[in-house]
Amino acid sequence: MPEYFFIGIDGGASSCRARLRDMEGNLLGEGCSGPANIYLDLDLAKESVRAASRAAIRAAGFEEGIFHRAHAGFGLAGAGLKSACEQLRAGLSSFVSTLVATDAYIAWLGAHQGGDGGIVILGTGSCGLAIVDGRRIEVGGWGAEISDEAGGQRMGREALRRTLWTFDGRAERTKLSELILSRYRRDPAKIVSFAASATPAQYAELAPLIFEYASHNDPLAVELVQEAAEAAVRMIDRLIAGGASAISLIGGLAEPLAPWLPSRLRSFLSAPQSDSLDGAILMARQAVQSSPEARETQRSSAA
Repeated sequence: MPEYFFIGIDGGASSCRARLRDMEGNLLGEGCSGPANIYLDLDLAKESVRAASRAAIRAAGFEEGIFHRAHAGFGLAGAGLKSACEQLRAGLSSFVSTLVATDAYIAWLGAHQGGDGGIVILGTGSCGLAIVDGRRIEVGGWGAEISDEAGGQRMGREALRRTLWTFDGRAERTKLSELILSRYRRDPAKIVSFAASATPAQYAELAPLIFEYASHNDPLAVELVQEAAEAAVRMIDRLIAGGASAISLIGGLAEPLAPWLPSRLRSFLSAPQSDSLDGAILMARQAVQSSPEARETQRSSAA
């Protein structure tokens, strides 16, 4: 068993993923669990991080007690809140070292390996980040209540809202709106009841259906996808204006939404060099390598 490990965590409103690598970078195991947005539910995020970490460790064939041998890098939605990050670290103190950043930062780090460039996350939520010549440009990511216009949660919520419009005659019915109504037994009260407690992930579950119906030119679905694409374009344009010449689209909606983006952006879009989990591991690795202890070890080895 290696003496130390790196564990990377990528947590958002729908799920949390973990990846375990040894000090040489070899993949040891991966795991996943539930939502890990520390702004929406800090306690749930803590448990999801623990569960995903345990799953990765089990997949590697190790005992759960090896947490104290792992340098951890966390990239979590909601991590822009300093107080929540401090509480998270306090509740996950079993790791030998812990760094917490936003999910956007680890996505950027994985995509560009620390070099200039930008990312736009298109998942349950949406946001953008670019770092160019040390300058940081951030767009969106303020939460679904007032932001995240290109995310799956917003698409699902708007699909339900506009389905109600069709029910009471404010908009024309479409195949998509009729299907959604049928799922709720054509009872608007059931939609209202669902919305009263729906999680971001539950709203986002409608996104694949919306894209499917948009491919068949359903007017409601097309409208929703076009609006999400327009929101993504505004984020991409802001990052380009900030100097980012290479932008990677990240997240579950990146692939289905890409064909809806204007052709003028294609020269700026680039595939990520690696994913967010490896970005989280790289963040932890960089911190360890820059520590005084690591520098002393390197000098001793070279002597």
